Amino acid sequence: MAIPLIITGVGKRVGLALAQHLLGRGHAVVGTYRSRYPDLDDLRKRGAELYPLDCYEPSSVSAFIAAIAARYPQLRGIIHNASDWLPDAGAIPPRDVISRMLQVHVQLPYQLNLAFEEQLLAAAGEPRDIIHITDYVVEKGSKKHAAYAASKAAMANLTLSFAARLAPRVKVNSIAPALILFNEHDSAEYREQALNKSALRREGGLEEMLGAVDYLLGSSYITGRSLALDGGRNIV
Repeated sequence: MAIPLIITGVGKRVGLALAQHLLGRGHAVVGTYRSRYPDLDDLRKRGAELYPLDCYEPSSVSAFIAAIAARYPQLRGIIHNASDWLPDAGAIPPRDVISRMLQVHVQLPYQLNLAFEEQLLAAAGEPRDIIHITDYVVEKGSKKHAAYAASKAAMANLTLSFAARLAPRVKVNSIAPALILFNEHDSAEYREQALNKSALRREGGLEEMLGAVDYLLGSSYITGRSLALDGGRNIV
């Protein structure tokens, strides 16, 4: 049985692209999804093993952990891509916003990293990785999405803790993107404003994220680090 790599949130956008890309590179992929999307059927046809996972439901998280632990004695790695993006002021009360942001970006990665520690450490001499997909706002904060920014910052801190905990057998790193891919409904005005925030003035594109993941998976000497994919926002 091939040793799988878990990717959370494979239903669309970055998660979907990562699953497709890694399947194409010969990895066995275990993916999670919260909602059904048409592209999930194609992933299954290509060999991905997919599990429904609602990170806001403790029973769903427990069921996923039990299923993977029973099926796989070893894991190649975990890519924590599942995410949510809620504003501080909206229909959801602030106390629920911060709770939900921490659940998806901190509690879920924390639980999975600990639950699958044995599987990650099982094979000596073979590469093992955990990758947390964080965000550029970890360094900057956010006026309208403070809970989101804070939870991503906590996720980045998990990288440091688990890198130290699992060394030297497992490498643990983060990727901190900004403006990788516009949404179809984004207005021209919004796109222009977003592009003007980076030195390179363009969206990164999915290839940048795929290349960053390949780089980290292929490296034997990087751990406890965050790879910035932000188009030079720090110098604007």
